[in-house]
Amino acid sequence: MTSFFPSRTVSLYMGRMFLLRTFGVLAGLVLVLQALDLLGESGKILAVPGNGDAEVWRYMSLRVPEIIARFLPFSVLLGTILTLITMNQNSEIVALKSSGMSAHQVLAPLILASVGVAVLSFAFNDRIVARATATLDQWQKVNYGALPIDRGDRGNVWVRTGDDLVQVDQIKGRGDTAQLGNITLYEREGGSLRGIVTAPTGRRSGDGWAIGPARRFDVASGKIVQLGTTVIARGVTPDQFTLATVDADGLSFRALNAAIDDLAAAGRPTKALEGALWHKLSGPLSSVLMPLLGAVAAFGIARSGKLFVRAVIGMALGFAYFVADNFALAMGNLGAYPPFLAAWAPFLLFLLIGEAVLLRTEE
Repeated sequence: MTSFFPSRTVSLYMGRMFLLRTFGVLAGLVLVLQALDLLGESGKILAVPGNGDAEVWRYMSLRVPEIIARFLPFSVLLGTILTLITMNQNSEIVALKSSGMSAHQVLAPLILASVGVAVLSFAFNDRIVARATATLDQWQKVNYGALPIDRGDRGNVWVRTGDDLVQVDQIKGRGDTAQLGNITLYEREGGSLRGIVTAPTGRRSGDGWAIGPARRFDVASGKIVQLGTTVIARGVTPDQFTLATVDADGLSFRALNAAIDDLAAAGRPTKALEGALWHKLSGPLSSVLMPLLGAVAAFGIARSGKLFVRAVIGMALGFAYFVADNFALAMGNLGAYPPFLAAWAPFLLFLLIGEAVLLRTEE
């Protein structure tokens, strides 16, 4: 029985070549894109009093994981095309096919290596990228000022209670144990502001929130009155504070799944977040598609002059996938596509397209 993979030596040779080119392309892209990003952001960072080189390096440490996560599948595509072009020019593909191997067997080592890249990508996104994104988002909300200490906190949340508005700078914890920090209550009547109540801390109390030590500024008289501890926002549930702004990119797969469960239990819409949850799986797995989409560059005679055209076709298929993926995700966020379809339809569609092209041209 013929093995699906080439010999162990050939498989290791192809896998090593593929991984070196993939991560080499990724390193080059990260260097260029991070340099361009710093041109716009370094001025904002250094404009804050007290910020210096350390803050610029901190920004880079938070931004680089996002760039890696976004461009890793694209690097896999270019790594595939470079690997297959090199092997085609050296007649190595011809030798493999002459030995009786099919196009799928030739690509098998690259697909196996890309599965490893996909697993690594998911772990990297879940453990590093999500935390870096959440921290950078909080840092940018304070205009690169003092970095919030608790990276799991929610910040700058607004909730409406009747005609009044409640703004909280920071929320820690979940459910009835949620702790509010720097609360501002805007008392309104008939669209006019009557008073502003502020307090440094707040906690759950019955059906409302006890804040204190509070003080109230009366707009009509211009006087400030000390209120001590007072209860505000009756009827406002903890999830309205803790789940007011759920950033899917800033949460790990498990944390996002828990947030979706909490929102569903509170009777709030979750379709967009469900699509983002599925995309945390389909996104890294897109690396497995790239060898199939770039495979068109492997076959055909190099000296026929069509190798460049084949490489362009492979890149075009890869770019088309990224466009379709972003479009489907946007449609899912708008509610036009079901969550599962928004995350997986482009993957399944281009899997079929890649197989069709490979079978039609080489098998």
